[in-house]
Amino acid sequence: MSGTTRRQILTSIGLMGGAAALYQAMTVLGHAAESRFTGPPNLQTHRKGQTVLVLGAGLAGMLAAYELRKAGYSVRILEYQARTGGRNWTLRGGDRVAEMGGAVQDVKFAAGNYINPGPWRVPYHHRALLHYCRAFGVSLEPFIQLNYNALVHSSDTFGGKPQRYRDVAADFTGNVAELLAKSIDAHTLDKELTQEDRARVREAMRGWGVLDADMRYTSTLHLGSRRGWDQRPGGGPDGAPVPVSTSSLLDRHDLFAPPVWQALSYFMNYEMQTTMFQPVGGVDMIGKGFAAQVSDLFTMNARVTRIAQDDHGVSVSWTHTETGATSVEKADWCVCTIPLSILSQIDVQVSPAMRAAIGAVPYTSHIKMGLEFKRRFWEEDEGIYGGISFTSQEISQISYPSYGFHKPGPAVLLGAYTKNMAGLDIAGMTPAERIELGLRQGEVFHSQYRKEFSNGVAVAWSRMPGSLGCCAMWSEESRKQHYRNLTTMDGRVVLAGEHASYLGCWQEGALLSSLDAISQLNKRAQAN
Repeated sequence: MSGTTRRQILTSIGLMGGAAALYQAMTVLGHAAESRFTGPPNLQTHRKGQTVLVLGAGLAGMLAAYELRKAGYSVRILEYQARTGGRNWTLRGGDRVAEMGGAVQDVKFAAGNYINPGPWRVPYHHRALLHYCRAFGVSLEPFIQLNYNALVHSSDTFGGKPQRYRDVAADFTGNVAELLAKSIDAHTLDKELTQEDRARVREAMRGWGVLDADMRYTSTLHLGSRRGWDQRPGGGPDGAPVPVSTSSLLDRHDLFAPPVWQALSYFMNYEMQTTMFQPVGGVDMIGKGFAAQVSDLFTMNARVTRIAQDDHGVSVSWTHTETGATSVEKADWCVCTIPLSILSQIDVQVSPAMRAAIGAVPYTSHIKMGLEFKRRFWEEDEGIYGGISFTSQEISQISYPSYGFHKPGPAVLLGAYTKNMAGLDIAGMTPAERIELGLRQGEVFHSQYRKEFSNGVAVAWSRMPGSLGCCAMWSEESRKQHYRNLTTMDGRVVLAGEHASYLGCWQEGALLSSLDAISQLNKRAQAN
């Protein structure tokens, strides 16, 4: 076993024990642990009034400024954009999206409707984010992740027809249970299980998979309580339910296809497990809550062009994006939260090791589409209230709004959530072409798409000037080689942001990295 890698160990555990066992093993090996947040930091400085320059007004930058000022530091924030929040961003009617290359989209959503192009949900175990939402008065509501009435689609399975999540889940479970029960009856597991355990597992498979008396997965009245009926239970003399026919059960070969079981396992992922939350009114309510705490510290439209440091302090050169005026800000210390995709193009005076780390991490290319429809046909026609439908097509997911249920008039759903190569391909399209793709592929789920469509917006993160990508995409090798160099304070400069965490792409990662960064800074300041 001495030559066995962690990846091989985890792969073996996952094959033998499933997702739950895999997650437990990852936790033991130092991965996938809960947020380490236990409370705000206790920062102390021996000399009040030391100055800190924070670069970037995303959540990481604003949290750093908030906690440092509480500790007695004098803080200023430089922000490239004309708004705060960074990738914590919500689009509403009247907003405008300007891309690299000149494409501009005017958002035409009706009042009260919105889409979150960046982060959009908060897991229950993201303790730092939940703490500051509570501290800053940001109201949260449930975000519906798993909806058994949503859909699963793969172009190569079930004749290309979408299937209800509940049907796929029930049939997958039933078939696996039947196969395991047959293995027990064939005595193929005698070496692994005692006679008592075999009996227990066999009975467990009967209940778990809803098998009949002969341990077969087939149509029964009891199966209807999980999968639904051909005729639902009703009232009166003819109210008896009629179970689905055995011929209606999904094909086993298709059930075991990767796009199908991947959709089922999506919600087993620790970061995707319920309970999930979302801010009432849009995810940028979180950013606004943070911004309200440090509203007097911002300098907006400031494009950083150079970061220099010596034994006495830091100087940051920047250009005003509207006037072209240049300026230099000086401070004792610097917390830099600029995305690595941008920072790698800036003249930064740090060690060669940190410089190499800054340039070593590519960014994902996510696409999110917000499509507004004239009515909530997914609720009215199909009984889908929140949740996610999956597809093997480029759009990847459709997510139904978790707010405004039964509200008349137009509503917005997430019409696509793609990343990596699909995201890059779609980013190369015009906004109108992206919307057309979303409509064409969304019609596979809902025939009402064209008739009910009103307007939409399609955000390509690789073309957003402030980030040139959605989030850092560390590889196992790049983390091993560069992560510590990136996250360790270098002279008077320390980096923060989701890229400086093991919770990449999540707001929690940005906050945890920020808290670690300012703790390093404070320790260095005390020793100085």
